[in-house]
Amino acid sequence: MSLGDKLLDLRKKAGLSQEDVADRLEVSRQTVSKWETDQTVPELIKVKLLSQLYNVSYDYLISGSNLSGDITSIEMIVDEIDWTSAWSKKYPILATYQGIEGIQPYCQQICNFYDHFKNMFNLNDEDTVLILKDMPFLYLRQ
Repeated sequence: MSLGDKLLDLRKKAGLSQEDVADRLEVSRQTVSKWETDQTVPELIKVKLLSQLYNVSYDYLISGSNLSGDITSIEMIVDEIDWTSAWSKKYPILATYQGIEGIQPYCQQICNFYDHFKNMFNLNDEDTVLILKDMPFLYLRQ
């Protein structure tokens, strides 16, 4: 997959227009179009900004990877995303909580509880996270 194909695919998945991307990167819409059609290549600083915008690694964008549009490729892209960094933009505490003094023992306890809960109810990771995330709100509504 070419850089242009990757940029087009990522922009569409992000639900952004060429104009949206252009505004965020301070370039023209035509420039974004030329990147996506492989007529030109963005400057390295713009590639870095694109990787941050789409929450993918810089390496993913510049690598010569031949990812196709199948589900395996999508999973590989998802695995490239730094989710903590992505969500930290909306929830800044996610970028800083690990540095809170005394938090480490709680992290370990939560990991142990997570594993126990998942195994006890024979759940996959996604279902385990969703249930554990919802439980406090269910309790508070009672």
